[in-house]
Amino acid sequence: QVQLVESGGGLVQAGGSLRLSCAVSGGIFSSYAMGWFRQAPGKERDFVSAINRRGDSTTYADSVKGRLTISRDNTKNTVYLQMNSLKPEDTAVYYCAGDVAFSPNTIKVLTTQYDYWGQGTQVTVSS
Repeated sequence: QVQLVESGGGLVQAGGSLRLSCAVSGGIFSSYAMGWFRQAPGKERDFVSAINRRGDSTTYADSVKGRLTISRDNTKNTVYLQMNSLKPEDTAVYYCAGDVAFSPNTIKVLTTQYDYWGQGTQVTVSS
């Protein structure tokens, strides 16, 4: 049984930073493409960032480019989201997601492409 557990969320002032972590257990982490999504109250779950199996290819939503950085450590079965220059509009519950990727180059950006999800971690940015 694959489990994803996020941590690192919290309350931060605008312009501040947070680092989210997502620890994966119960599967072969190095075979998973990973992603981060977020959901604000009353809104749909939106794509934030994704990374391939090897960690050498990434993609970002336009709204977070230059401020958020995704990375992974396959020796620690963990994916990270470094969040800098945070804005109030970044306030949301952040979810990590994982799915088996048969190609090492695969990056997945749709919620429907992921089988495994964490429980989410709240990020609140005050103005």
